[in-house]
Amino acid sequence: MKEGLIKRISRIISASANALVDSVENATPQLVMEQAIREIDDAIAEVRDQLGKAEAAKYLSSKALNDENARHATLSEQIEVAVQQGRDDLAEAAIAKQMDIEAQIPVLEKAIAESDREISELSSYISALQGKKREMREQLRDFIKASEHVSNGTTAEQTGSSRTTANKVEQASGAFNRILENAGVPTSESSADTSKLAELEELSRSNRIKERLAKIKTQAEV
Repeated sequence: MKEGLIKRISRIISASANALVDSVENATPQLVMEQAIREIDDAIAEVRDQLGKAEAAKYLSSKALNDENARHATLSEQIEVAVQQGRDDLAEAAIAKQMDIEAQIPVLEKAIAESDREISELSSYISALQGKKREMREQLRDFIKASEHVSNGTTAEQTGSSRTTANKVEQASGAFNRILENAGVPTSESSADTSKLAELEELSRSNRIKERLAKIKTQAEV
């Protein structure tokens, strides 16, 4: 989620009705509080939009993972047939594809886990904002009642007491401060070193393919 939205939610959650009213000059307190409630609604809508995107990302990653697992299983069956027919070339090609799939599976699993964390975080933000909205509405109702008492001759002391009652909310914003982790930057390599490493990787990959094929053949003979 965007850092700007996180800061905005933190500010909304930690603000009190009295602080909002006192911060705006020449404005009717009731209008200020109503505007604050509308801002909470806007924030909830924005978080819901982010939540929808996170859920969609999880769905796509989950579908891709299921598809890759199914392809891996199908390739295993095809490898057995190729070995039985003595087609090592086909078996090696299928094993190479399996290894590509195996390299992608952890990435997809990590993407799903990250989507789960984001969905949980966004859901908690929505719950917090909804709670803040309920409290702000209560404060607005208290203010309206206090204003009615004033108009009906309530003393200034009683009015001050109502404002004190209305000022209940003081939630910590620390729960909504998130430490953003920076991705590591890979070190640069010379083109010659890169070429040699690529050749070594290809050689290692070819050996792994042959080792897996040999293991499959051994298992088939048992």
